[in-house]
Amino acid sequence: MKSRYQILIIGGGTAGLMTASSLLRKNPKLQVGIIEPSEDHWYQPAWTLVGAGTYDYNNTKRPMAKVIPTNADWIKDSVNSIDPENNSLGLKSNRKLVYEYLIVAPGLKLDTSLVEGLSEAIDKGVVCSNYTNPNHTWKVIKNFKGGTALFTQPPKPYKCGGAPQKIMYLADDHFKKIGVKKKTKVVFATSGDAIFSVPEIAKTLMKVIDEKGIHIKFSYELKKIESKKQIAWFLVSPQSKEHNPITLDILKENGLVGIKYNMLHLVPPNTAPDFIINSPLADSSGWMDVNQYSLQHTKYKNIFGLGDVTNVPTSKTGAAIRKQAPVVVQNMLSLIGNGKLSSKKYDGYSSCPFVTGYGKMVLAEFDYTKKFTPDPKLKRMLIKDSSKEHWRLWILKKYILPYLYWHKMLKGKEV
Repeated sequence: MKSRYQILIIGGGTAGLMTASSLLRKNPKLQVGIIEPSEDHWYQPAWTLVGAGTYDYNNTKRPMAKVIPTNADWIKDSVNSIDPENNSLGLKSNRKLVYEYLIVAPGLKLDTSLVEGLSEAIDKGVVCSNYTNPNHTWKVIKNFKGGTALFTQPPKPYKCGGAPQKIMYLADDHFKKIGVKKKTKVVFATSGDAIFSVPEIAKTLMKVIDEKGIHIKFSYELKKIESKKQIAWFLVSPQSKEHNPITLDILKENGLVGIKYNMLHLVPPNTAPDFIINSPLADSSGWMDVNQYSLQHTKYKNIFGLGDVTNVPTSKTGAAIRKQAPVVVQNMLSLIGNGKLSSKKYDGYSSCPFVTGYGKMVLAEFDYTKKFTPDPKLKRMLIKDSSKEHWRLWILKKYILPYLYWHKMLKGKEV
């Protein structure tokens, strides 16, 4: 059992596996170890579709043993501590590993303890989350008989910026299909002050919201859940505003505003893993501190980070990782071979595929400046403007992207 590696990678998720596969495709002689405790690897972007009853949950899973690169060592363990001064890691099994170079890609942690009552309520009864159990979400949606359908969005950062909205649009479509829409109030309570940060996409989403008659409450942050009474309690900013106002059962207590619900879909607060928060790698907010262009740690030059764990100022998505991994690979290989970084930079690219209904989608692609930057290759699919709803974008989401993920991205091929 090895205790020293040329390159150690923390995490067998999208970021870790893409980076490992690409490194080994470019240089099969590298000695790479991947630390990952999970038996299975999940394609989480499809969980929105699972939660809407239009994708099989089992098809989002592969055994970890089948997706780990064959010429990398799978270290089936968890990281407890990082000692970057001594280039070493402490594992849950009490093993110690030493590295020359470290790539940190463990993803993030869903911390239900940060909302009072959430740990007891989540994935039970009419409280659901695609982030934790999309099968339960579908159960809640298909059994909904009318009333207030409440969807919430937490403060940033959290993974997949469009996910809190996507399931709402699909649920609204389903309510219409089964004939309960007329006796349903769909409410979106978001901690943000706008529906989305890219103007072209926001314009389309507001049109969808108006067509569906969805009620928006801006600057509402979920703080507490009383699941037995079916009340969600929010801290509301004085600058809060509404869109498509409706009459709701509203309560006020201890400085919070309560909304009674008949179903509730929420996003648990997202944090970095504890071993990152408690390490010298973290910034003051607990996220891994990297240069936003090179993805190299700001202090430890033999350490790189990518994916959800970092503090780069863009959305935490698999699409962002698709652009981050080649940067880390090139910089890592250049550092090993030449002692310096390559010229390759990450521009903050990310993407949010906004499913706006069954068979319809909008694709938000953008960079650090929030500039709308659609992929020119979309024109090959006869999509002239991806900021507008299109059925071909639904085909991309449901069929093409999963194929590219399993057969290209995880194998280290640039897509």
